[in-house]
Amino acid sequence: MLKISTLLLAITACASAWAQQPAPTSPANPVSPITMLDDRYLNSIQLLQNRFRIDHEVDEITMLFFREYGTAPIVLVRPDGSKIFQSDNHPEGIEWYDDATYDMVKITRPMPGPWQAVGQMLPGSRVMVVSDVQLVAEPLPSLMFSGEIIKLKAHLTNAGKPIEYNEFRDVVELTVEFLSTNNPNFTNFGTDSQVVARYEDNGMGMDEYPNDGVFTGQFNLNITEGQWKPVYRVSTPMYTREEVKEPLVLHPNPVILSIQNDQGDGRHRLHIDVNRELVDINSLLVDGKIRYPNGDVQSFSITDSSAQVREHEILNIEYGVFRVKITAYGKTIDGRDFILDVPEFSFLSEEPELAALDSELSADAETLNNASESTASEASPLADVPVPVVVEEFSLPEEPKQNLLPMILVANSLLLVIGGVVIWLTLGRNKGAKSNGFKFKLAMPSIKLPTRKSKQKKDAEEEA
Repeated sequence: MLKISTLLLAITACASAWAQQPAPTSPANPVSPITMLDDRYLNSIQLLQNRFRIDHEVDEITMLFFREYGTAPIVLVRPDGSKIFQSDNHPEGIEWYDDATYDMVKITRPMPGPWQAVGQMLPGSRVMVVSDVQLVAEPLPSLMFSGEIIKLKAHLTNAGKPIEYNEFRDVVELTVEFLSTNNPNFTNFGTDSQVVARYEDNGMGMDEYPNDGVFTGQFNLNITEGQWKPVYRVSTPMYTREEVKEPLVLHPNPVILSIQNDQGDGRHRLHIDVNRELVDINSLLVDGKIRYPNGDVQSFSITDSSAQVREHEILNIEYGVFRVKITAYGKTIDGRDFILDVPEFSFLSEEPELAALDSELSADAETLNNASESTASEASPLADVPVPVVVEEFSLPEEPKQNLLPMILVANSLLLVIGGVVIWLTLGRNKGAKSNGFKFKLAMPSIKLPTRKSKQKKDAEEEA
Protein backbone atom coordinates (compact mmCIF):
# COMPACT_ATOMS: atom_id res chain seq x y z
CA MET A 1 0.00 0.00 0.00
CA LEU A 2 2.86 2.33 0.86
CA LYS A 3 4.53 1.64 -2.46
CA ILE A 4 1.34 2.45 -4.35
CA SER A 5 0.96 5.76 -2.48
CA THR A 6 4.56 6.65 -3.19
CA LEU A 7 4.09 5.86 -6.89
CA LEU A 8 0.95 8.05 -7.05
CA LEU A 9 2.77 10.96 -5.41
CA ALA A 10 5.61 10.67 -7.95
CA ILE A 11 3.20 10.64 -10.86
CA THR A 12 1.38 13.69 -9.44
CA ALA A 13 4.65 15.58 -9.04
CA CYS A 14 5.68 14.79 -12.59
CA ALA A 15 2.31 15.89 -13.92
CA SER A 16 2.59 19.15 -12.00
CA ALA A 17 6.07 19.73 -13.42
CA TRP A 18 4.86 19.01 -16.93
CA ALA A 19 1.95 21.43 -16.48
CA GLN A 20 4.36 24.23 -15.50
CA GLN A 21 6.49 23.76 -18.65
CA PRO A 22 5.60 25.88 -21.76
CA ALA A 23 3.62 24.20 -24.47
CA PRO A 24 5.69 23.01 -27.44
CA THR A 25 5.51 25.21 -30.50
CA SER A 26 4.22 24.06 -33.81
CA PRO A 27 6.77 23.15 -36.47
CA ALA A 28 5.30 25.90 -38.63
CA ASN A 29 6.36 28.64 -36.18
CA PRO A 30 9.44 27.45 -34.27
CA VAL A 31 11.10 29.66 -31.67
CA SER A 32 14.61 30.63 -32.79
CA PRO A 33 17.22 30.01 -30.15
CA ILE A 34 19.23 32.97 -31.52
CA THR A 35 18.23 36.62 -31.09
CA MET A 36 19.60 38.86 -33.84
CA LEU A 37 21.39 41.98 -32.64
CA ASP A 38 20.57 45.44 -33.92
CA ASP A 39 21.94 45.76 -37.47
CA ARG A 40 21.93 49.56 -37.69
CA TYR A 41 25.70 49.63 -38.00
CA LEU A 42 26.13 47.22 -40.89
CA ASN A 43 26.91 50.18 -43.19
CA SER A 44 28.52 52.41 -40.58
CA ILE A 45 30.87 52.65 -37.64
CA GLN A 46 29.29 53.90 -34.44
CA LEU A 47 30.76 57.13 -33.15
CA LEU A 48 31.69 56.75 -29.49
CA GLN A 49 32.16 60.40 -28.47
CA ASN A 50 33.00 61.07 -32.11
CA ARG A 51 35.59 58.28 -32.07
CA PHE A 52 35.87 55.28 -34.37
CA ARG A 53 38.44 52.61 -35.10
CA ILE A 54 39.99 51.62 -38.45
CA ASP A 55 41.25 48.06 -38.75
CA HIS A 56 44.80 47.34 -39.82
CA GLU A 57 43.60 45.29 -42.80
CA VAL A 58 41.96 48.30 -44.50
CA ASP A 59 43.88 49.42 -47.58
CA GLU A 60 41.50 52.20 -48.65
CA ILE A 61 38.49 53.77 -46.99
CA THR A 62 35.96 56.40 -48.07
CA MET A 63 34.13 57.97 -45.14
CA LEU A 64 31.06 60.19 -45.13
CA PHE A 65 30.30 62.58 -42.26
CA PHE A 66 26.89 64.31 -42.11
CA ARG A 67 26.78 67.63 -40.25
CA GLU A 68 24.50 70.60 -39.70
CA TYR A 69 23.64 72.65 -42.79
CA GLY A 70 26.16 75.39 -43.49
CA THR A 71 28.58 74.45 -40.71
CA ALA A 72 32.34 74.30 -41.16
CA PRO A 73 33.98 71.07 -42.36
CA ILE A 74 35.01 68.59 -39.70
CA VAL A 75 38.56 67.94 -38.49
CA LEU A 76 39.97 64.42 -38.41
CA VAL A 77 42.41 63.39 -35.68
CA ARG A 78 44.69 60.42 -36.35
CA PRO A 79 45.56 57.84 -33.70
CA ASP A 80 48.93 59.57 -33.15
CA GLY A 81 47.20 62.92 -32.50
CA SER A 82 48.02 64.60 -35.83
CA LYS A 83 45.13 66.44 -37.48
CA ILE A 84 43.74 66.58 -41.02
CA PHE A 85 41.95 69.78 -42.05
CA GLN A 86 39.88 70.27 -45.15
CA SER A 87 41.83 73.41 -46.04
CA ASP A 88 45.24 71.67 -45.85
CA ASN A 89 47.35 70.73 -48.84
CA HIS A 90 46.68 67.06 -48.47
CA PRO A 91 49.48 64.65 -49.21
CA GLU A 92 49.10 61.84 -51.68
CA GLY A 93 46.54 59.32 -50.52
CA ILE A 94 44.00 61.80 -49.07
CA GLU A 95 41.05 63.28 -51.00
CA TRP A 96 38.49 65.58 -49.37
CA TYR A 97 35.19 66.91 -50.69
CA ASP A 98 33.01 69.19 -48.56
CA ASP A 99 29.43 70.26 -49.17
CA ALA A 100 26.89 72.30 -47.22
CA THR A 101 25.67 69.20 -45.33
CA TYR A 102 28.46 66.62 -45.45
CA ASP A 103 32.16 65.84 -45.82
CA MET A 104 33.43 62.96 -47.92
CA VAL A 105 37.00 61.86 -47.22
CA LYS A 106 38.93 59.16 -49.05
CA ILE A 107 42.12 57.85 -47.42
CA THR A 108 44.53 55.32 -48.89
CA ARG A 109 46.42 53.15 -46.39
CA PRO A 110 44.91 54.84 -43.32
CA MET A 111 46.68 54.61 -39.96
CA PRO A 112 45.19 51.71 -37.96
CA GLY A 113 43.72 52.50 -34.57
CA PRO A 114 41.20 54.92 -32.98
CA TRP A 115 40.35 58.06 -34.97
CA GLN A 116 38.30 61.07 -33.91
CA ALA A 117 36.04 63.44 -35.88
CA VAL A 118 35.60 66.94 -34.50
CA GLY A 119 32.78 69.11 -35.83
CA GLN A 120 29.06 69.92 -35.62
CA MET A 121 27.76 66.58 -36.84
CA LEU A 122 24.10 65.61 -36.82
CA PRO A 123 22.71 64.08 -33.61
CA GLY A 124 23.25 60.33 -33.64
CA SER A 125 25.55 60.68 -36.64
CA ARG A 126 27.82 57.83 -37.60
CA VAL A 127 30.72 57.45 -39.93
CA MET A 128 29.41 55.92 -43.15
CA VAL A 129 32.01 53.79 -44.88
CA VAL A 130 31.31 54.01 -48.62
CA SER A 131 32.56 50.85 -50.27
CA ASP A 132 30.39 49.77 -53.24
CA VAL A 133 27.27 51.87 -53.83
CA GLN A 134 24.89 50.39 -56.40
CA LEU A 135 21.47 51.27 -57.77
CA VAL A 136 19.04 48.36 -57.65
CA ALA A 137 16.24 49.35 -60.05
CA GLU A 138 13.15 47.74 -61.52
CA PRO A 139 13.84 46.34 -64.98
CA LEU A 140 12.71 48.20 -68.07
CA PRO A 141 9.69 46.78 -69.93
CA SER A 142 10.35 44.55 -72.90
CA LEU A 143 7.94 46.55 -75.10
CA MET A 144 8.49 50.33 -75.11
CA PHE A 145 7.60 53.14 -77.51
CA SER A 146 9.24 56.35 -78.60
CA GLY A 147 7.55 59.21 -76.73
CA GLU A 148 6.50 57.04 -73.79
CA ILE A 149 6.69 58.16 -70.13
CA ILE A 150 7.59 55.32 -67.72
CA LYS A 151 7.74 55.30 -63.92
CA LEU A 152 10.23 52.92 -62.25
CA LYS A 153 11.44 52.61 -58.65
CA ALA A 154 14.86 51.81 -57.22
CA HIS A 155 16.87 51.80 -54.00
CA LEU A 156 20.53 52.15 -53.13
CA THR A 157 22.79 49.58 -51.54
CA ASN A 158 26.24 49.84 -50.01
CA ALA A 159 28.25 46.62 -50.03
CA GLY A 160 25.02 44.79 -50.78
CA LYS A 161 23.10 46.27 -47.81
CA PRO A 162 20.31 48.87 -48.11
CA ILE A 163 21.39 52.41 -47.26
CA GLU A 164 19.24 53.81 -44.46
CA TYR A 165 20.64 57.34 -44.43
CA ASN A 166 17.97 59.72 -45.74
CA GLU A 167 20.64 62.39 -46.16
CA PHE A 168 22.54 60.18 -48.58
CA ARG A 169 20.21 61.28 -51.42
CA ASP A 170 22.10 64.62 -51.45
CA VAL A 171 25.40 62.81 -52.00
CA VAL A 172 24.65 60.77 -55.11
CA GLU A 173 23.26 61.51 -58.56
CA LEU A 174 21.39 58.65 -60.19
CA THR A 175 20.90 58.79 -63.96
CA VAL A 176 20.03 56.45 -66.80
CA GLU A 177 21.56 57.07 -70.21
CA PHE A 178 20.74 55.40 -73.51
CA LEU A 179 23.64 54.72 -75.89
CA SER A 180 23.00 53.91 -79.53
CA THR A 181 24.25 50.51 -80.61
CA ASN A 182 24.96 52.06 -84.04
CA ASN A 183 23.18 49.23 -85.75
CA PRO A 184 22.62 50.32 -89.38
CA ASN A 185 19.36 48.38 -89.46
CA PHE A 186 17.72 50.84 -87.01
CA THR A 187 16.73 54.50 -87.27
CA ASN A 188 18.97 55.67 -84.42
CA PHE A 189 22.17 54.71 -86.22
CA GLY A 190 24.82 57.33 -85.38
CA THR A 191 22.60 59.13 -82.83
CA ASP A 192 24.22 60.77 -79.79
CA SER A 193 23.68 59.39 -76.29
CA GLN A 194 20.54 60.53 -74.47
CA VAL A 195 19.92 60.95 -70.70
CA VAL A 196 16.37 59.59 -70.32
CA ALA A 197 15.84 59.49 -66.53
CA ARG A 198 16.99 60.77 -63.14
CA TYR A 199 16.09 58.97 -59.93
CA GLU A 200 14.87 61.25 -57.13
CA ASP A 201 13.75 60.79 -53.50
CA ASN A 202 12.35 64.27 -52.85
CA GLY A 203 8.59 63.73 -53.10
CA MET A 204 8.38 65.65 -56.37
CA GLY A 205 7.33 64.57 -59.84
CA MET A 206 6.44 60.88 -59.78
CA ASP A 207 8.20 60.23 -56.44
CA GLU A 208 5.57 59.34 -53.84
CA TYR A 209 7.21 60.06 -50.46
CA PRO A 210 10.30 62.19 -49.74
CA ASN A 211 13.27 60.73 -47.86
CA ASP A 212 11.79 57.22 -47.66
CA GLY A 213 14.77 55.54 -49.28
CA VAL A 214 12.76 54.72 -52.41
CA PHE A 215 14.05 56.52 -55.50
CA THR A 216 11.65 57.08 -58.40
CA GLY A 217 12.78 57.48 -61.99
CA GLN A 218 10.66 59.18 -64.64
CA PHE A 219 11.78 57.93 -68.05
CA ASN A 220 11.01 60.42 -70.82
CA LEU A 221 11.59 58.40 -73.99
CA ASN A 222 11.04 61.29 -76.37
CA ILE A 223 13.95 60.07 -78.47
CA THR A 224 14.40 58.37 -81.83
CA GLU A 225 13.19 54.81 -82.08
CA GLY A 226 15.79 52.11 -82.60
CA GLN A 227 18.17 49.87 -80.67
CA TRP A 228 19.63 51.36 -77.48
CA LYS A 229 21.94 50.20 -74.69
CA PRO A 230 20.86 51.38 -71.15
CA VAL A 231 23.61 52.56 -68.79
CA TYR A 232 22.77 53.07 -65.09
CA ARG A 233 25.15 55.55 -63.48
CA VAL A 234 25.74 56.31 -59.76
CA SER A 235 27.87 59.44 -59.36
CA THR A 236 29.42 60.72 -56.13
CA PRO A 237 31.97 63.49 -55.62
CA MET A 238 34.69 60.84 -55.34
CA TYR A 239 33.83 58.27 -57.98
CA THR A 240 31.26 57.03 -60.49
CA ARG A 241 29.81 53.56 -60.83
CA GLU A 242 28.25 52.37 -64.10
CA GLU A 243 26.21 49.31 -64.94
CA VAL A 244 25.52 48.49 -68.60
CA LYS A 245 22.35 46.53 -69.35
CA GLU A 246 21.46 44.40 -72.34
CA PRO A 247 20.42 46.27 -75.53
CA LEU A 248 16.72 46.90 -76.06
CA VAL A 249 14.53 48.00 -78.96
CA LEU A 250 12.47 51.20 -78.75
CA HIS A 251 9.49 50.92 -81.08
CA PRO A 252 8.09 53.86 -83.09
CA ASN A 253 5.17 55.83 -81.70
CA PRO A 254 2.15 53.54 -82.26
CA VAL A 255 -0.50 56.30 -82.52
CA ILE A 256 -1.58 57.13 -86.10
CA LEU A 257 -3.27 60.49 -86.83
CA SER A 258 -5.04 61.44 -90.06
CA ILE A 259 -7.47 64.14 -91.17
CA GLN A 260 -10.54 64.28 -93.39
CA ASN A 261 -10.93 67.85 -94.58
CA ASP A 262 -14.18 69.79 -94.65
CA GLN A 263 -16.63 68.14 -97.04
CA GLY A 264 -18.97 71.13 -97.14
CA ASP A 265 -20.51 70.81 -93.68
CA GLY A 266 -18.00 73.17 -92.00
CA ARG A 267 -16.17 70.45 -90.04
CA HIS A 268 -12.84 68.62 -90.26
CA ARG A 269 -12.68 65.09 -88.89
CA LEU A 270 -9.59 63.95 -86.96
CA HIS A 271 -9.07 60.17 -87.00
CA ILE A 272 -6.96 58.51 -84.28
CA ASP A 273 -5.81 54.91 -84.67
CA VAL A 274 -2.98 52.75 -83.29
CA ASN A 275 -0.70 49.95 -84.37
CA ARG A 276 -2.97 47.13 -83.27
CA GLU A 277 -0.18 44.58 -83.29
CA LEU A 278 1.37 46.40 -80.31
CA VAL A 279 -1.50 48.28 -78.60
CA ASP A 280 -4.93 47.19 -77.39
CA ILE A 281 -7.27 49.58 -79.25
CA ASN A 282 -10.09 48.98 -76.73
CA SER A 283 -8.02 50.56 -73.94
CA LEU A 284 -7.11 53.75 -75.84
CA LEU A 285 -7.93 57.08 -74.16
CA VAL A 286 -7.06 60.45 -75.69
CA ASP A 287 -6.52 63.86 -74.15
CA GLY A 288 -5.51 66.66 -76.52
CA LYS A 289 -5.53 70.28 -77.61
CA ILE A 290 -6.22 71.94 -80.96
CA ARG A 291 -4.59 75.24 -81.90
CA TYR A 292 -6.56 77.10 -84.58
CA PRO A 293 -4.92 79.33 -87.22
CA ASN A 294 -6.01 82.46 -85.31
CA GLY A 295 -4.25 81.26 -82.13
CA ASP A 296 -7.29 79.98 -80.21
CA VAL A 297 -6.79 76.72 -78.28
CA GLN A 298 -9.50 74.12 -77.69
CA SER A 299 -9.14 71.06 -75.40
CA PHE A 300 -10.85 67.76 -76.05
CA SER A 301 -10.94 64.22 -74.66
CA ILE A 302 -12.04 60.85 -76.04
CA THR A 303 -12.86 58.25 -73.39
CA ASP A 304 -15.02 55.82 -75.35
CA SER A 305 -13.90 52.21 -75.23
CA SER A 306 -14.35 50.44 -78.55
CA ALA A 307 -12.50 48.69 -81.32
CA GLN A 308 -13.28 51.50 -83.79
CA VAL A 309 -11.02 54.33 -84.90
CA ARG A 310 -11.45 57.34 -82.62
CA GLU A 311 -12.91 60.42 -84.34
CA HIS A 312 -13.10 64.06 -83.27
CA GLU A 313 -14.76 66.88 -85.22
CA ILE A 314 -12.97 70.23 -85.62
CA LEU A 315 -14.96 73.31 -86.63
CA ASN A 316 -13.68 74.91 -89.83
CA ILE A 317 -14.03 78.48 -88.55
CA GLU A 318 -10.69 79.71 -89.90
CA TYR A 319 -8.48 79.02 -92.90
CA GLY A 320 -4.83 78.21 -92.33
CA VAL A 321 -2.75 75.68 -90.39
CA PHE A 322 -4.35 73.64 -87.60
CA ARG A 323 -2.08 72.00 -84.98
CA VAL A 324 -3.10 68.99 -82.86
CA LYS A 325 -1.17 67.80 -79.76
CA ILE A 326 -2.42 64.76 -77.85
CA THR A 327 -1.45 62.45 -74.99
CA ALA A 328 -2.56 58.83 -75.33
CA TYR A 329 -3.27 56.36 -72.52
CA GLY A 330 -3.79 52.65 -72.93
CA LYS A 331 -2.36 49.16 -72.62
CA THR A 332 0.12 47.22 -74.67
CA ILE A 333 -0.78 43.82 -76.06
CA ASP A 334 0.93 42.23 -73.04
CA GLY A 335 -1.29 44.21 -70.63
CA ARG A 336 1.12 46.94 -69.46
CA ASP A 337 -0.33 50.43 -68.95
CA PHE A 338 1.42 53.24 -70.78
CA ILE A 339 1.39 57.03 -71.11
CA LEU A 340 2.38 58.28 -74.54
CA ASP A 341 3.34 61.75 -75.71
CA VAL A 342 2.33 61.85 -79.38
CA PRO A 343 4.26 64.17 -81.75
CA GLU A 344 2.40 67.26 -82.96
CA PHE A 345 0.15 66.75 -86.00
CA SER A 346 -0.74 69.66 -88.34
CA PHE A 347 -2.88 70.12 -91.44
CA LEU A 348 -3.84 72.98 -93.79
CA SER A 349 -7.36 74.27 -94.42
CA GLU A 350 -7.63 76.29 -97.65
CA GLU A 351 -10.37 78.60 -98.88
CA PRO A 352 -12.72 76.90 -101.38
CA GLU A 353 -11.98 79.45 -104.18
CA LEU A 354 -8.24 79.02 -103.86
CA ALA A 355 -8.57 75.28 -103.65
CA ALA A 356 -10.78 75.19 -106.79
CA LEU A 357 -8.36 77.49 -108.64
CA ASP A 358 -5.43 75.31 -107.71
CA SER A 359 -7.27 72.22 -108.93
CA GLU A 360 -8.17 73.91 -112.22
CA LEU A 361 -4.59 75.06 -112.81
CA SER A 362 -3.34 71.58 -112.03
CA ALA A 363 -5.87 70.07 -114.47
CA ASP A 364 -4.89 72.54 -117.22
CA ALA A 365 -1.20 71.86 -116.71
CA GLU A 366 -1.82 68.15 -116.86
CA THR A 367 -3.85 68.54 -120.06
CA LEU A 368 -1.08 70.58 -121.70
CA ASN A 369 1.52 68.04 -120.71
CA ASN A 370 -0.53 65.21 -122.10
CA ALA A 371 -1.12 67.12 -125.35
CA SER A 372 2.56 67.91 -125.79
CA GLU A 373 3.50 64.30 -125.16
CA SER A 374 0.95 63.02 -127.70
CA THR A 375 2.13 65.57 -130.29
CA ALA A 376 5.74 64.61 -129.84
CA SER A 377 4.93 60.92 -130.15
CA GLU A 378 3.08 61.29 -133.47
CA ALA A 379 5.20 61.27 -136.65
CA SER A 380 4.78 64.34 -138.90
CA PRO A 381 6.41 65.10 -142.30
CA LEU A 382 6.66 68.73 -141.31
CA ALA A 383 8.41 67.94 -138.09
CA ASP A 384 11.72 69.33 -139.36
CA VAL A 385 10.22 72.43 -141.01
CA PRO A 386 10.83 75.46 -138.84
CA VAL A 387 7.64 77.11 -137.71
CA PRO A 388 7.65 80.85 -138.16
CA VAL A 389 7.23 82.73 -134.99
CA VAL A 390 5.09 85.85 -135.20
CA VAL A 391 6.31 88.52 -132.88
CA GLU A 392 3.66 91.03 -132.10
CA GLU A 393 4.99 94.55 -131.85
CA PHE A 394 3.88 96.61 -128.99
CA SER A 395 4.86 99.91 -127.52
CA LEU A 396 4.79 101.16 -124.03
CA PRO A 397 2.21 103.81 -123.30
CA GLU A 398 3.61 107.30 -123.46
CA GLU A 399 4.02 108.99 -120.18
CA PRO A 400 1.81 112.06 -119.76
CA LYS A 401 3.57 115.31 -120.43
CA GLN A 402 4.29 117.21 -117.34
CA ASN A 403 2.79 120.67 -116.90
CA LEU A 404 5.70 123.16 -117.15
CA LEU A 405 3.74 126.22 -116.04
CA PRO A 406 4.32 125.75 -112.29
CA MET A 407 8.04 125.26 -112.88
CA ILE A 408 8.29 128.46 -114.96
CA LEU A 409 6.47 130.49 -112.32
CA VAL A 410 8.78 129.21 -109.61
CA ALA A 411 11.89 130.02 -111.67
CA ASN A 412 10.68 133.59 -112.36
CA SER A 413 9.92 134.11 -108.71
CA LEU A 414 13.43 133.04 -107.78
CA LEU A 415 14.94 135.43 -110.33
CA LEU A 416 12.91 138.33 -108.96
CA VAL A 417 13.98 137.60 -105.43
CA ILE A 418 17.65 137.35 -106.38
CA GLY A 419 17.48 140.60 -108.37
CA GLY A 420 15.87 142.42 -105.47
CA VAL A 421 18.59 141.27 -103.12
CA VAL A 422 21.32 142.45 -105.52
CA ILE A 423 19.72 145.91 -105.92
CA TRP A 424 19.32 146.30 -102.18
CA LEU A 425 22.96 145.45 -101.59
CA THR A 426 24.11 147.87 -104.30
CA LEU A 427 22.08 150.81 -102.91
CA GLY A 428 23.39 150.09 -99.48
CA ARG A 429 27.00 150.28 -100.66
CA ASN A 430 26.41 153.57 -102.52
CA LYS A 431 25.03 155.19 -99.42
CA GLY A 432 28.01 154.00 -97.43
CA ALA A 433 30.44 155.46 -100.00
CA LYS A 434 28.76 158.88 -100.01
CA SER A 435 28.97 159.08 -96.25
CA ASN A 436 32.75 158.58 -96.46
CA GLY A 437 33.33 161.40 -99.07
CA PHE A 438 33.66 159.17 -102.03
CA LYS A 439 31.50 159.13 -105.08
CA PHE A 440 30.81 156.14 -107.15
CA LYS A 441 29.28 156.25 -110.55
CA LEU A 442 27.79 153.24 -112.04
CA ALA A 443 28.52 153.12 -115.74
CA MET A 444 25.72 151.39 -117.55
CA PRO A 445 26.52 150.12 -121.04
CA SER A 446 24.85 152.19 -123.74
CA ILE A 447 22.86 150.32 -126.25
CA LYS A 448 22.21 152.12 -129.52
CA LEU A 449 19.03 150.97 -131.15
CA PRO A 450 18.85 151.20 -134.97
CA THR A 451 16.52 153.91 -136.28
CA ARG A 452 14.35 153.72 -139.35
CA LYS A 453 16.50 156.27 -141.24
CA SER A 454 19.71 154.38 -140.73
CA LYS A 455 18.00 151.23 -141.92
CA GLN A 456 16.91 152.87 -145.16
CA LYS A 457 20.45 154.17 -145.75
CA LYS A 458 21.86 150.72 -145.23
CA ASP A 459 19.41 149.27 -147.75
CA ALA A 460 20.40 151.89 -150.34
CA GLU A 461 24.03 151.09 -149.94
CA GLU A 462 23.38 147.45 -150.45
CA GLU A 463 21.47 148.18 -153.69
CA ALA A 464 24.31 150.35 -155.03
